[in-house]
Amino acid sequence: MSEELELILDDVESSMKKAIGHLEAELTKIRAGKATPSMLDGIHVDYYGAPTIINQVANISILDARTISIQPWEKNMVQPIERAILLSNIGITPQIDGVLIRLFLPPLTEERRMELFKKASAEGEHS
Repeated sequence: MSEELELILDDVESSMKKAIGHLEAELTKIRAGKATPSMLDGIHVDYYGAPTIINQVANISILDARTISIQPWEKNMVQPIERAILLSNIGITPQIDGVLIRLFLPPLTEERRMELFKKASAEGEHS
């Protein structure tokens, strides 16, 4: 009887760890006012017909607390990266400066904070 209980507890513990890991990954994608490169993790760019993760076609860096800089490795990738960011619906409009793409995160308003709270709560429930 105790061996069965041990197996069930191990299985539940493993499932809970996976749920917590998933929640942590989803919460890092929520834009909370500070720029992080992980905000762009789920964005795929059309790279010569193949969907490719954005960090595999460009260098992503943080200029300051509210600015993300994206420098494509190829000049012709500026437009596809811009299009992918706009289609990703992360709430940020890219600004092109030659071969450099900048994302400026606007300051959080009280209304946006409440939306983020609801989104984070929903992710917690989902996980």
